[in-house]
Amino acid sequence: MTGMDARDTDLKKELDATLHVRRELGEEYESALVDSFLEKVEQRIDGTVERRVRRQLAEQRMTVARDARSPRPTDSWGERFGFGIVSLVLAVPLSAIGGGVAGLPGLLVAWTGVVGVNVVQAARTHPGLFGRRRHASGEDDDWND
Repeated sequence: MTGMDARDTDLKKELDATLHVRRELGEEYESALVDSFLEKVEQRIDGTVERRVRRQLAEQRMTVARDARSPRPTDSWGERFGFGIVSLVLAVPLSAIGGGVAGLPGLLVAWTGVVGVNVVQAARTHPGLFGRRRHASGEDDDWND
């Protein structure tokens, strides 16, 4: 009986016992014996299906729990567009204030700040953007994925 587990062995024993009893009692009890055996098979199938359903539900719950814990990507087109608009809107008054108070050095400081904030945002949303490694052939890693 290679390839059979204990439940298969038990079911085979039940079938053998049912056939033995049928031989002893005769054909008039055949229907009741078959019904009894089929009920045991049905219970076995129900148990197997129930275990599989429980296992799949547990796997689905684990997947949902992992997805809920993992951070959502925030690099949407709308976020990038909004960030760019806000940067430009804030750059205008910062330029006026920096240029009006300190002249050209003030203007440079204002724009260095605007560019710095945008570089940090780009690095946050695209972690490998500024640290690309080059292969011996000179190709970027990002193009080989």
